[in-house]
Amino acid sequence: MQLTAVLIPAQEGGFVALNPETGTTTQGDSIEEALSNLREATELYLEEFPVTSYG
Repeated sequence: MQLTAVLIPAQEGGFVALNPETGTTTQGDSIEEALSNLREATELYLEEFPVTSYG
């Protein structure tokens, strides 16, 4: 499964990372950290609210 990651520089430094498909948002001091945190947050979200296929 591929999901979107939107990275935005944070005013206080670092980056905010957002996954628009699930609404998960997190942050990190570097791009790599923000993406890692987003991956973890999105995985936890999908464990709680699994994607169901129709058809």
